[in-house]
Amino acid sequence: MLGLWLMGWRIEGNFPRQRKFVVIVAPHTSNWDFVVGILTYFALSLDANWMAKHTALKGPWGPLGRYLGAVPVDRSQAGNVVQSSNAEFAKREKMMLVIAPEGTRSAVEGWKKGYHHIALAAGVPIVPVALDFGQRRVLIGEPLSPCQDYDADYARLKSFFRADMARHPENFR
Repeated sequence: MLGLWLMGWRIEGNFPRQRKFVVIVAPHTSNWDFVVGILTYFALSLDANWMAKHTALKGPWGPLGRYLGAVPVDRSQAGNVVQSSNAEFAKREKMMLVIAPEGTRSAVEGWKKGYHHIALAAGVPIVPVALDFGQRRVLIGEPLSPCQDYDADYARLKSFFRADMARHPENFR
C-alpha cells in the first residue's frame, strides 16, 4: 500500500468473494499501467496470474515476471490460450487471471475477445478494473457473468471505462 500511497493513488472497491474469476484491466495506454498494477498486486497481497507478451518475459525480467504470476503469450502464434487457461481454471481451487483486453498500449478499435472466451469456457465471472490516472485510483468494478452474447457483455464492460482515465487518453477508444 505504501508504494501506491507515495504515488498518490488509492484503491476503490473490492474483488468478489468467488475463488475464480477473470480480471480485465483498462485503459492500457502506458508502461505506467504495469507500475500501478504491480503496486496494487502487492498492496492487496494478490495471488494472481496475468498474461504478458512473451517478449516482455525475456532476459533478466523473465524470471521475476514469472515469479509474480506472468504467463507468456506469443500473439504471433494462433494457439490454444483459451483451452490452456480453461484447463488451469479446472485444476485449481482458486485462480485470478488478469488480462489487458486491448492487448496493446496503442490505440485499438476493439478489444481482443480472449478474456470473454476464457471466462465463458471456464464458467467464471469477469471483473473490470480501471486504472484512473486522472483521479489516481484503481477502481474495482462489479463482476459480470458472461453470456453467449459477446457484444452485450462488451458494451456493459466497456461502459465501466472512460478515455479520461487513461494515462494517454488519445490511445483509448
